[in-house]
Amino acid sequence: MYTESEKEYSLEERAAKLLKQRGYTVTTAESCTGGLLAGRLINAPGISEVYKEGYITYSNEAKEKLLGVSHETLETYGAVSEQTAIEMVQGAAEQAGAQAALATTGIAGPDGGTAQKPAGLVYIGCYVDGVTIAEEHRFAGERAQVRSMAVESALTLLEQTLLSTARAQ
Repeated sequence: MYTESEKEYSLEERAAKLLKQRGYTVTTAESCTGGLLAGRLINAPGISEVYKEGYITYSNEAKEKLLGVSHETLETYGAVSEQTAIEMVQGAAEQAGAQAALATTGIAGPDGGTAQKPAGLVYIGCYVDGVTIAEEHRFAGERAQVRSMAVESALTLLEQTLLSTARAQ
């Protein structure tokens, strides 16, 4: 949080402010966070000006049906992959007609992990005005902690991407 005119702003409030300044709408596509990301964004006062819809796509079928993630991507790389996060975030932006989007896909644990894809592995996709970024994170902790850290990281990535794309223009 930072201080501006003696008021502290949360991460979601800062993101909402940047979205409003740019005149952008935002959408979310969530797997492992299951709506937690949307809920956190909705904590920001006035978010209804920029947040129109979100997608909880826990199953592969939902990722394909609602976001247009290709069956081949899911078969080749798996639901928990950089490629899937990219297709999720781009599909969400396209479906919602939004200029910004966030996507999360991962293994919150404690079960479901493998040596190659351990519990705590999360991919976050961010799309802002035609720019797509995907990050890999490996979080430690209980299921709720992994989900919470994924949300925090997604909001941080959105804020950073909005700030960097604003500088590039």
